[in-house]
Amino acid sequence: MSKDWVLIVFVIFVSSSGILFSNNVCAKPPPNVNIGAILALNSTIGKVAKIAIEAAVNDVNSDSTILSGTKLNISMQDTKLSTGFLGIIDSLLLMEKDTVAIIGPQYSVMAHVISHIANEMQVPLLSFAATDPTLTSLQFPYFVRTTQSDLYQMSAVADVIDQFQWRDVIAIFIDDDHGRNGVAALGDKLAEKRCKISHKAALKPDDTNVNKEEMNSALVKIALMESRVIVLHIYPSFGLEVLHIAQSLGMMISGYVWIVTDWLTTALDSDPSLATTSIMNDMQGVITLRMHTPDSRIKSNFESRWPKLAHQNNDEGPFGLNIFGLYAYDTVWTLAYALDAFFRSGGTLKFSNDSSLNTLRGDGDTLHLDAMGMFLNGSMLLQKILEVNRTGLTGRIEFSQDGNLMNPSYEIINVIGTGVRRIGFWSNSSGLHTGEQVPNHGNSSEGLYGVIWPGQTTQTPRGWVFANNGKQLRIGVPLRVSYHEFVSRTEGTDKFSGYCIDVFTAALELLPYPVPNKFIPFGDGKANPLNSLLLQRVTLGEFDAVVGDITITTNRTKIVDFTQPYIESGLVVVAPIRKMKSNAWAFLRPFTPMMWLVTGMFFLAVGAVVWILERRLNDDFRGTPRRQFVTIIWFSFSTLFFAHREKTVSTLGRLVLIIWLFVVLILNSSYIASLTSILTVEQLSSPIKGIESLATSNERIGYLRGSFAENYLTDELNIHRSRLVPLNDPSEYEKALKDGAANGGVAAIIDERAYMELFLASRCEFGIVGQEFTKMGWGFVSILKYASFLILNIYIFKKIQF
Repeated sequence: MSKDWVLIVFVIFVSSSGILFSNNVCAKPPPNVNIGAILALNSTIGKVAKIAIEAAVNDVNSDSTILSGTKLNISMQDTKLSTGFLGIIDSLLLMEKDTVAIIGPQYSVMAHVISHIANEMQVPLLSFAATDPTLTSLQFPYFVRTTQSDLYQMSAVADVIDQFQWRDVIAIFIDDDHGRNGVAALGDKLAEKRCKISHKAALKPDDTNVNKEEMNSALVKIALMESRVIVLHIYPSFGLEVLHIAQSLGMMISGYVWIVTDWLTTALDSDPSLATTSIMNDMQGVITLRMHTPDSRIKSNFESRWPKLAHQNNDEGPFGLNIFGLYAYDTVWTLAYALDAFFRSGGTLKFSNDSSLNTLRGDGDTLHLDAMGMFLNGSMLLQKILEVNRTGLTGRIEFSQDGNLMNPSYEIINVIGTGVRRIGFWSNSSGLHTGEQVPNHGNSSEGLYGVIWPGQTTQTPRGWVFANNGKQLRIGVPLRVSYHEFVSRTEGTDKFSGYCIDVFTAALELLPYPVPNKFIPFGDGKANPLNSLLLQRVTLGEFDAVVGDITITTNRTKIVDFTQPYIESGLVVVAPIRKMKSNAWAFLRPFTPMMWLVTGMFFLAVGAVVWILERRLNDDFRGTPRRQFVTIIWFSFSTLFFAHREKTVSTLGRLVLIIWLFVVLILNSSYIASLTSILTVEQLSSPIKGIESLATSNERIGYLRGSFAENYLTDELNIHRSRLVPLNDPSEYEKALKDGAANGGVAAIIDERAYMELFLASRCEFGIVGQEFTKMGWGFVSILKYASFLILNIYIFKKIQF
């Protein structure tokens, strides 16, 4: 029994040692690793990617420093231009071959579908061209984007739009996941800049004549809209056709802005012969983007190899290297480095067949779903891919926590002549800047270099015009019978003129876009219309705005909106005045009789006080009563003109004299100033001194019919309505003032200063008495739905400074 136990313990020990030994020694890497690629070989990107991927595989297999002799076997599946079913079949075919990773797919739509299969089979999916921002690691953990996400491209587009202060844009896009999700990201980024997409034009992903007709219809509709800023997010195979149709419709002229995503630079880089064709005429002035890849030695070496590679691997002739070819090349190397780390960490290529797939056995040699195996160590390889940190053709390759490449950057390109011109850069950390290096200050204040816009102009387009199919603004204008200098209608026409119309027209000319409008008269032309009724028409929607001599009052601002006042015009009192004629006694007019009396009394009082203080000490103030009385009078009056003969010796007397001399100085200066004014300036007088004296009297008061003055006088100043006389025009003003209140006229007229200054310009017998007793102004009227129009006018009126 003891020998048996010894044998059992020995066997267990050996087994345990074997297990420990096997767990601590790395398995030998396999001689070959199967990887797959899903491409559309009849597309621009697919042709370039195929050559780049094959070149990368050859370079990896010939490099002895990586994968320790393990060779990569690449299997390529051509999906044509299909974005759905064929992609699924191709991915399933690759799964039958124990594929550890798939490079691709090329289209975002296909990536959405195949990512579900990759998740089930735990096979990493490395896409160098699927830029849909909704392809995230949260939903598709085995999807790895080895290129830039459209989320960053749309951020760059939004920054360009904000740089030129445009607010509304039109988006044209392919109606699939790539187009819709890209434009959705653009909308979010524009919203952060307080901009918006005013119209979305979706095009079917179908390259047929029917689709071209739909393109034409969509562009014709866009040409009739307000916005002139168009963002084109589409595939290269459709984009050039859209630009050609836009050119034929006259949408590539001055005033338009075309911002095109990176598909255009992909097409231009892939086919340099486009620069010598008429196609370049269809894209003059277009702004486009290109993923930025810094210059390096390895990039230059690969670009020098490219013509030979393209010639050897393409029967149709050589073509250029685009940015997606660089990313495809780097994707292979990224996978190679990840596999190298995977094998060094003890990873093995183990696949497990799913028994549930046995029921889906295929017939013949076409598709055998039961042969598909789940990559057991797929999650480990995925982790090694995300840990890759190296420098490739496209620059630094390093993944962030959300699975996107770090430090995204784009070049901003302007298409000019037969080529392109780089006008700036965009980086996720610093926005727009002109230099390749990211500025240290971390903001986008540098902006861009000068742009040549469509129409060969350097003037930045406004980005907005009034729609050709839009309605004109209906602007009400009061048809007054008086003061035609402010607002008047040209006889027999619908045209208006006058100061108010000129101000409005000048303001519109400074707006960054045209505002077509139509003036509509309000009133019968026989009497001044009531402004309250005119403003009521605005609230009822009959008028969109009102232009004229409309005073801004508190009650009116409660029902309509006003611009900033373009002229100040408060209420004033106008009354008859008479000239004060000069005569021999004019020297007495500086002081009133009461003032003369008080001054004389002070002279006597000061003389008496000084006499009382001095007579006991000073002989000059002694003598007979008659002499002392003359001294008192003489002493006070002599201080006005020269030094008095009598000396003061007492302290109190001198103190009184000092105070009196100061008073005499003031009296003397005031008299001289008043007399000078009387003798040099024509003096006018009126029994009415201002609004206070007029309000407390019982005199009749005239006002302009339809003016707010009536309510102001009754409600604010409590003047009885029976005292108010409505008048229509300046001629009635003149007659009423000349007749006077005693003869059926008025004692004064209350109206706005702007009117009264025009009235008094040719009538010297009347004048403004007192001060302006309200602070108001004239403004243009609109309603809340035209708030943006009002804000613009506010800005312009401040700028014009009328």
